[in-house]
Amino acid sequence: MRRTRDGVIRLLTPKAAWAKLMHAHIRLSLWRVRPSVRTTGSWRTDGYLPALRRAKPRTAPVSDRTPRHRRQGGGLQSSGASARRGRLLRRRLRIPLALSGRLSRLRSHLDNHRPAAADDPSLIWAAVTVVITPDPDSILLIRRAHRMGDPWSGHMALPGGRRQPADVDLVATAIREAHEEVGFELGPKQLLGGLNDVMPRTPVLPPIAVRPFVFLLSARPALVLNGEVASATWIALDDLLQPERHNTVQLEVAEESREVQAFQLDDGIVWGLTERILSNLLEYLRD
Repeated sequence: MRRTRDGVIRLLTPKAAWAKLMHAHIRLSLWRVRPSVRTTGSWRTDGYLPALRRAKPRTAPVSDRTPRHRRQGGGLQSSGASARRGRLLRRRLRIPLALSGRLSRLRSHLDNHRPAAADDPSLIWAAVTVVITPDPDSILLIRRAHRMGDPWSGHMALPGGRRQPADVDLVATAIREAHEEVGFELGPKQLLGGLNDVMPRTPVLPPIAVRPFVFLLSARPALVLNGEVASATWIALDDLLQPERHNTVQLEVAEESREVQAFQLDDGIVWGLTERILSNLLEYLRD
């Protein structure tokens, strides 16, 4: 190897069959080397190629980032949006969702539970639906529309109503009322079981007995409200299970001031028959 006046480096291989160059720890064998190589920078003359720069370390794994975000499609995306997409994908592909521990306990309990039933033949019978969905575990509550002569007008409640002559049993009543009031179909396969019958404690109310039926759906259905329902909302069971949500409140009932047990939620106060049904349900959901 020698350098000419014009800065050209010439590699002379008049009779060599092999020329060998070292690059890092890899030996490269070349059958033939071009007779001349031009360079614009410095050149080592000891037979080795210049050392390459080390690759920059890779970025930290996505799991090491803040738990509120995850990487997807080359950018950061909120975990809430990803969870919503996951629920939508499960609905479209009909992927069964594993039940949480509390819902598994509820199913196991209701499989062997015989509800305490009222046996007064003079009672008017009604049924309500306790509709539960997972991811997150939630229950459907409605607010009844204001109607003249309705003692439960404007109350937070569960979908349901009185039994009609065409209803073969109270399960049929619960299914029919849910379809009429909130617009979705329930079936026997989604029925977990019944809770204890409840009756009003206020003498001004009609002699009615309400039987609650618990239904478990794989996802939240679309709601179509009829004129009897002013609004509907999904309440997280975690919220209902908070001790500070359940208190004694002062209410005006039949023009009298009364202290009653109630759930104080962001959407309103749940008391009366619905409070007693939910309290019975939550007994089976607590750890």
